[in-house]
Amino acid sequence: MSHETSQDTMAKIVSLCKRRGFIFQSSEIYGGLRSCYDYGPLGVELKRNIANEWWRSMVYEREDVVGIDASIMMHPKVWQTSGHLSGFSDPLVDCLNCRERFRADKAPKHAPGTEITFHKGGKTSGEKQKGPVSEKGYVCPVCSCPNLSSERQFNLMFRTSLGPVDPTGDMLAAVKPEMSSEEKRAAVDEVGARSAVYLRPETAQAMFVQFLNVQQSMSMKVPFGIAQVGKSFRNEIVVEHFIFRSCEFEQMEMEFFCEPGTQGEWMKYWCGERMAWYKRYANSGDKFRLRAHDDDELAHYSDECYDVEYLYPWGWGELEGIASRTDYDLGKHAEATGVKLSYFDQNKTDPQTGKPGWRYTPYVIEPAAGLTRSVLCFLLDAYHEEKGLDHEGNDKSRVVLKLHPKFAPFKAAILPLVKKDGLPEKGREIVKTLRRAGLNVSYDEQQSIGKRYARHDEIGTPYCLTVDMQSLSDNTVTIRDRDTATQQRIKIDDVLAVIQTRLNSEQTGC
Repeated sequence: MSHETSQDTMAKIVSLCKRRGFIFQSSEIYGGLRSCYDYGPLGVELKRNIANEWWRSMVYEREDVVGIDASIMMHPKVWQTSGHLSGFSDPLVDCLNCRERFRADKAPKHAPGTEITFHKGGKTSGEKQKGPVSEKGYVCPVCSCPNLSSERQFNLMFRTSLGPVDPTGDMLAAVKPEMSSEEKRAAVDEVGARSAVYLRPETAQAMFVQFLNVQQSMSMKVPFGIAQVGKSFRNEIVVEHFIFRSCEFEQMEMEFFCEPGTQGEWMKYWCGERMAWYKRYANSGDKFRLRAHDDDELAHYSDECYDVEYLYPWGWGELEGIASRTDYDLGKHAEATGVKLSYFDQNKTDPQTGKPGWRYTPYVIEPAAGLTRSVLCFLLDAYHEEKGLDHEGNDKSRVVLKLHPKFAPFKAAILPLVKKDGLPEKGREIVKTLRRAGLNVSYDEQQSIGKRYARHDEIGTPYCLTVDMQSLSDNTVTIRDRDTATQQRIKIDDVLAVIQTRLNSEQTGC
């Protein structure tokens, strides 16, 4: 990719995503809804292919991991027990100049007392004013004004109601004219709490809550894992960088339950596995790194944590967290419900009593990947602009999306050279054969063959099969490779085997 600003790179990705049917702004004809996106015909295939490869690696290729698909809404006491109701919040601040709301911990930092110049009202045409930075040491990220409201905690969970309730009507009925403001607020909160359920802010808690059911129903022996791919929801104060941080997103998480004392070796194992997975499908393996959390970053329940980070256009950003959560989650849910979320190993000796048989609460290693962020990461990794001239001096520049073939929305495109003389019929026969074998392929007869090649380069189709007049006489087609643009002649009867072989053996980058 050429050297350019992060804004230029992201603008090109966003443009490509809309133009080629990967990602659209949600409700665009109504002006759009901030932070919400719809995945188009190619985007849904890319996202599904990434999730399928993750699932194959984490579940199908292993005997010690099984999957679940849990409800998005859970009993509200789950979130009370997990600490999300009381502690899942960000510091919210209002700018008293431009009225923007932002997270205090993400705001630009300056030395306290520094005189900052800003425009009144946040507009560049506004009167210039000056003000000192407060002891907190930050300013508004939009207009740089240091005149800010005090911080208040903003809970990130979306609250709704379940069942035949009318929370608004019930709240109005609970409020009496003679009540003080504090009494009215308390009455409203009480009614809201009685009927409240929440959209899950993470997929992890369902795997802890269902630990015993999964372990017993599948006769799983520790160590084992429970995997899940699904949507999560967070009412983020700041949404940024296209789909990188949004209020609705998808996760690929696995909770790996292991014997206390072995969490260190399993942590090392899963860090290696997850880093290798990303590099397996990427062109630029050096844009991934593993960063250990500092002590002040660790969650109170964690004894070790790493982030898999990717070098996005704006800098390093989290792609996946790998946390050692100790026995905190199972212990808290067991305490709250009275259900023993433990495991009995009859082949081990209890280290406290010295007697045969050991019942313990497993420790947990959690690799939690962002599916939505992975889509953006692999789009950025795949995007290439290639400059060049042919032997006659004509421009041969092209944009090519070098997606790993396993991720590519279409595995191949079948292109009849012309729309007559039996070529479309021959092409559709090939399409039928490939689709029956489970391959998602495209039949494309629009525009010149050069423009069709360019179109499929830009959407990441790894192979183009051109049907021409020679195909009718010798039953062969030309197969063109996306990344190298080289072509070779193969028999139509061999097309399926050739593509399947290439898909199963292809690896880009590292």
